[in-house]
Amino acid sequence: MVEENRIKRNLKKFAFPRLSGTDHEFKAFNQVKQEVTKLDLDFEVQNFTFSSFYSRIYPKIAFSSGSLIYLSIYLRYHLIITTILLIVLASILTSSILMTRKPEKIQFIKTFNSQNLIVKIKPLSEKIKNNDRVALFISHLDSKGQRFKIQTRIKTIRLWITTSIALLFILPFRFLISLRFEDIFYVISGCPLILNILALLILIFNSTDNSSEGAVDNASGIACNLELLNHYSIEKNRLTNYNVWLLFTGAEECGTMGARHFYNNIENYDPIKSVAFNFESIAKHVYLFPGGKEGPNAQDIDNLLLNNNRNLRINHYITNRVLGTHSDGGLLGSKGFQGYGIGEVEAYEYMHTPNDTLDKIDTEILKKLCLVLTDSLKKHDSTFFK
Repeated sequence: MVEENRIKRNLKKFAFPRLSGTDHEFKAFNQVKQEVTKLDLDFEVQNFTFSSFYSRIYPKIAFSSGSLIYLSIYLRYHLIITTILLIVLASILTSSILMTRKPEKIQFIKTFNSQNLIVKIKPLSEKIKNNDRVALFISHLDSKGQRFKIQTRIKTIRLWITTSIALLFILPFRFLISLRFEDIFYVISGCPLILNILALLILIFNSTDNSSEGAVDNASGIACNLELLNHYSIEKNRLTNYNVWLLFTGAEECGTMGARHFYNNIENYDPIKSVAFNFESIAKHVYLFPGGKEGPNAQDIDNLLLNNNRNLRINHYITNRVLGTHSDGGLLGSKGFQGYGIGEVEAYEYMHTPNDTLDKIDTEILKKLCLVLTDSLKKHDSTFFK
């Protein structure tokens, strides 16, 4: 039975600052562990170590290296000095990019400990030939605050990219034009360069802290996952043809490190047969973030979700990143997982700020969402495999 009161209790329990790798995140992990233990369910803990380099330092190095390369070409103070500077900056940028191809393996600067918790509930049927068909529900345990809002950061990154493209077209003319046209060149290229450096300064001075209680991002997801855990802990509610996995990840806000560790250690999971749902910041509206590459199973469930009989309006939000944007779902979607991110676009206004509080959440919406998910999976499970 899905209960709104239990959702409310869990929201209050998990709405506190819990920065990745801190005792606060570990407190949230222990609270989830206690809830699972109460239900007498088996669970698996995945401990891992991660560095903050990838999510907090690398972007500043990458953006800074790019802007300094543009500035060096623009000024061209001395040919030899400029050449050396460009080589150094290009080397820093290239080495940083190469290091971050597998960010979970980075273990320098400052490292932290975190953990995932996974509950695996077996299907009712014992006739399944392969035990690799899974309905996977994901929510992350950590939260974070940042100096600037998400919308500000998005607009700033877009400004940096736009001005970078302009400079890539304009700056080569620095070596082609004659001296008498240099003043015109400096004026034309100076405008995007100044905007590029201003965007860089905003990105550099953005900082991560523990100021947000993360009610929407992502206590709402934890509450939904726990509610589904309660539902599927009752044997009669379990699916016939699907295992149900409930995954609570650590360090999502620090480069999706928990999801990376989960993926690197996954067994008995067929992404074509299975379907994944990533809860990522739900307040008063529900959006599905499909990737557009879902197979028949995921498409059938998608249709059932959209045409639910719980009076819950669900919209598709089309994005180039499957299962959501910069999230656990985005990472797993890029690895071939099929399914949907479940979140809210409007929440960007206050996510990662001290204003991410409980009053933003409509618990009736969360209850309806859990009911729609259980209804849809049950119907899919009972009709799709006849």
